[in-house]
Amino acid sequence: MSRKHPIIAVTGSSGAGTSTVTETFQQIFRREGITSAIVPGDSFHRYNRAEMKAVHEEAVSQGRLPPSHFGPEANDFPSLEKLFAQYGEDGTGQTRTYVHDIEEEAIYGTPPGTFTPWRQIEEGTDLLYYEGLHGAVHTKEVDVARHVDLCIGVVPIINLEWIQKIHRDRSSRGYSAEAVTDMILRRMDDYVHYICPQFNNTHVNFQRVPMVDTSNPFTARSIPTADESMTVIRFANPRGIDFPYLSSMIAGSFMSRANSIVVPGGKTDLAMQLILTPMIWRLIDKSRKAKGLPGLTYKSAF
Repeated sequence: MSRKHPIIAVTGSSGAGTSTVTETFQQIFRREGITSAIVPGDSFHRYNRAEMKAVHEEAVSQGRLPPSHFGPEANDFPSLEKLFAQYGEDGTGQTRTYVHDIEEEAIYGTPPGTFTPWRQIEEGTDLLYYEGLHGAVHTKEVDVARHVDLCIGVVPIINLEWIQKIHRDRSSRGYSAEAVTDMILRRMDDYVHYICPQFNNTHVNFQRVPMVDTSNPFTARSIPTADESMTVIRFANPRGIDFPYLSSMIAGSFMSRANSIVVPGGKTDLAMQLILTPMIWRLIDKSRKAKGLPGLTYKSAF
């Protein structure tokens, strides 16, 4: 894998909190003066909103399970792998934007529920940053994960994930509780086969676990807050991770296994800053040296 043009991918299911992790990464990028090419995962959905609705209705009319955005039928995995491979090789590639609402329509000039035209990634970026559903997907046909230099998994326990989705879809999208429940059931097969396996391909996983009762997510009146949660952070390779340092910096944290540390939910952003900043430094340092540029001068926290 080329280190001249590193790729960071944050992967997780819908409603898992990947957008919050992206905010943390953007803070790090701004602070460290890193220019990133941002690639949202929904750029590689196969259908626009109207097409997805038509495909769904056709499947239902034929007695088939409709495709979901978790699986390969509704996503263009080969094009995503092609982008990662090309960017890793020469820092170029094509992406586009899925326009969600009228606010984004004003920015991109494309109606909600459609895609912008494909465009070239800007020249001179330091790294590619992907945030979406499939940053570490690996099937018989594609292996997106092998192109990623730093892959972060973000996932709450399943009941919390459902609570978050139910509340989001009902409040911001106007869906009924029954419609959201039906969607959860329809996506379950793809969730099991294409979302869960990715977390074996990640370098670091952040999993939020509520400390309040979530036994029936379909009747929960509120989403557990960060302060009502703990976050389990698992490292695929804990070598070089200074756990005593992390424990001393994050009040209330503790080791649960040799490769895992648990932190209070409200301290998750701090934990990400402490853990991810040195990892990003190392990627940029290797990238600069591979390009024949001077390495970075810094004192790693680890």
